[in-house]
Amino acid sequence: MEVYSHSKLCLYESCPEAYKVKYIDKTFPELPSSIHAFLGSAVHSALEYLYEKLMGGKVITLDELIEFFARTWHDNYALDIRVPVGERAEDFFNRGMKFLIDYYHSNLPFSGETIDLERKIYFPLAEGIYIVGYIDRIEKKEDGSYEVHDYKTNKKMKSQEEVDADRQLAFYHLGLQDLFGTDVRVILTWHFLAHNKKIHSFRTQEQLMKLKNETLDLIDKINNTKEWPACEKPWCDWCAYKRMLGGKREGFGEGIELGAEPRKIFTLNDSLNKWLTK
Repeated sequence: MEVYSHSKLCLYESCPEAYKVKYIDKTFPELPSSIHAFLGSAVHSALEYLYEKLMGGKVITLDELIEFFARTWHDNYALDIRVPVGERAEDFFNRGMKFLIDYYHSNLPFSGETIDLERKIYFPLAEGIYIVGYIDRIEKKEDGSYEVHDYKTNKKMKSQEEVDADRQLAFYHLGLQDLFGTDVRVILTWHFLAHNKKIHSFRTQEQLMKLKNETLDLIDKINNTKEWPACEKPWCDWCAYKRMLGGKREGFGEGIELGAEPRKIFTLNDSLNKWLTK
C-alpha cells in the first residue's frame, strides 16, 4: 500500500533528492522548525480553540483568543527555531496577533455550522494508492452542502486562478466525497490571514477525475525515477542543510545565521501586554 499527501508530492516536485532522503532512504535529519512554520502552527491552534469553544456553545472574547495564542507561543517557543537573518521572533508573534485580531473582527458573528476540526481524510486514488490529509475546519450548511476552511499564514496572496487550480483543495473535496458520497456539494475556502481576505473555489466532477489521473501519473513518475537531482534553492531545508555541512555557514534556508546573537525565550510580559492595551 502506498500513501501520499499533498506535501509529500510537493516535496518531490520541488526537490527530488530531498524526497528520496526523506521517504525512500528515511535518513532526513531532524531540523529545527522555522519561525514561519511555528507561527502557522500557533495561529492554527488558536483558531481551533476558538471553534472548539464555539461548538461547545461558548463564544470566547478576543482577549481570551489572544491570551490562548500568547500562551501557546510561550509554552512552545524554543531558541533553536530558525528566524530569518535581519528579522526578529517578536515581529512574527505580533504578526500572529494581527492575524487573529483581524480574523475575529471580520468573522463576527461566528458561524454555528462547524461540524469538525482538523478532520483527517484518507481515501483511495486507485487500488493500493491512498491520499491522506487534514482539513482545518468543516461546516455543514443549511442546504446540505459542506464548506472546507483552510488557513494560510504566508505573505503571498494567491489569485483566484491559482486557488481554482490548487491540488490540496481538490484533495479535500475528494476526501469529503469519500466521507459523505460522490454527490456532496463542496465549497472550498482559503483564508489568507496576512491579507484578511478569503477566496472561494469549486470543483466539478470532471476536474476531480482529471486531478486523480494527473496525480496517478505523478506517482507513477516517482516510482520510476532513477535520478534524484537536488533543487539547490535557497529556501530548501535539505539543500541548505547540505551547504551548512559543506562549511559555507549559511544556516538552514530561511533559518538563523550561524554565529548570530543569541535570542531569549519569549515571555508573556514581553509582548502580550502591549497588544492587550492597544
